[in-house]
Amino acid sequence: MTQPPTALPRARWLERRIPPPLVGLACAALMYGLAQVTPDLPIALPPALRLLLALLVLATGVATCLAGALAFRRARTTVNPIHPERTSALVIRGIYHRTRNPMYLGFALMLLGWGLWLAAPFALAGVVLFMLYIERYQIPPEERMLEQLFGADYLAYREQVRRWL
Repeated sequence: MTQPPTALPRARWLERRIPPPLVGLACAALMYGLAQVTPDLPIALPPALRLLLALLVLATGVATCLAGALAFRRARTTVNPIHPERTSALVIRGIYHRTRNPMYLGFALMLLGWGLWLAAPFALAGVVLFMLYIERYQIPPEERMLEQLFGADYLAYREQVRRWL
């Protein structure tokens, strides 16, 4: 039996199950745990400079997330990553002119800032884990939905703008 063209694509069992902010928090907790049981990174930076660098990266991540969320609000479309079928507009302006996923990029930058502060090399695995999860279980179903909803307009946008940077 085939699905009608308006039916939602079937998601694999883990796709879109866990909200990305929750994935980010879990990765941050994992990073903290790893930092407690692994050696510190031998960085020649004084703690104050390391804090400044970590805060700069973290603030860049927060600003990137907010820019993405505000662009969605201006377009009066949903920010809810669990229900991309509720999307009512294809947002391609502002920060979406540079990256197709500014909110996920922002979360990754926030985790990177956290990892810089922790100064434990194995803790940075949390950033990689977050990006792998998002790349595998969050972005593909969203992209399938956007292609279904916006067709050629989304495909043209996808050709012009990178997924991350």
